[in-house]
Amino acid sequence: MVTRSGSARYEGLGKDGKGHVSTQSGVLDETQYGFNTRFEDGKGTNPEELIAAAHASCFTMALSFALAGAGHSQGNLETTAKVTLDKDGDGFTITRSQLSLTGQVDGIDPAEFERIANEAKAGCPVSKVLNCDIALDVRFG
Repeated sequence: MVTRSGSARYEGLGKDGKGHVSTQSGVLDETQYGFNTRFEDGKGTNPEELIAAAHASCFTMALSFALAGAGHSQGNLETTAKVTLDKDGDGFTITRSQLSLTGQVDGIDPAEFERIANEAKAGCPVSKVLNCDIALDVRFG
């Protein structure tokens, strides 16, 4: 079993508050977040951006291993995830994660590539934890 951790602190309250997020690995260390980074174009990060990065990286790794398991040994994969946060009553809900994949895998049929990509999307641990619509746009070549 693997357990990873992250932490956050928020100084002040509401729109005027300033948050800082860190990860166990130290890749994020007191990285700024708050209202202006979530709902405006402020410098720093936000939860949806972090979820999008986690989803893109998890899916891409799952696909890489699935392709290797199917006997493929050479290729490149690039995924972008766009996470949508919509108003939901008095709060907000993540309603969608749109994965856009571009891949180049030596010796694979495009239909096989798309099938394996869809299986990897369904099996990706981050896909499983997201309670939203997960779409996959596949570009091959």
